[in-house]
Amino acid sequence: MERFAVKRGLIKSMGGNAGLAKLATNYFENINVDADGVFTGSYGLLTSVQGSYDDSGKLAVDVVQLKGGDLAEFLDSDEGPAKAMESRKRWSGFLDEATGYNAKQRGDKAKEEAKKFSKAKSAIKMAHKSMELMKNLDQATIDQANELIAKLEAMIEAGTPPSETQVKKLDKLF
Repeated sequence: MERFAVKRGLIKSMGGNAGLAKLATNYFENINVDADGVFTGSYGLLTSVQGSYDDSGKLAVDVVQLKGGDLAEFLDSDEGPAKAMESRKRWSGFLDEATGYNAKQRGDKAKEEAKKFSKAKSAIKMAHKSMELMKNLDQATIDQANELIAKLEAMIEAGTPPSETQVKKLDKLF
């Protein structure tokens, strides 16, 4: 399952998952939509594309592609290479419209999010090390640090990038 950042306001203007499923009909074949609004479709190399907007406002997609012998067989067919290129074009076009970002912007957003996770993990490690080394810490500070660490770890576990402010609160304790 991959998650992509979505441009602010796009989900609402598109009509949520119903609009996403409608968009998917422009790019994929055999579209089915379940009661939760999750669409499933396919095209060429993409044997299964399943997607929806999640509660955190991201595009969540699960893609299954041809691999190994099946892929070789597909590419060896008369229209295989052309259909493979078309599959890539359709996938990219779908992501562009469904997220409101082009490929470079999606990459930049992913890097930005990874950096937030990294900073939070680093702050947690430093807090643990500081609590271990500092002998003059009062219990209130330790409790506050443990509370902030628990919140950050819960966010990391849930896949929600912690904000810079949340990380700075932990850093400021030491």
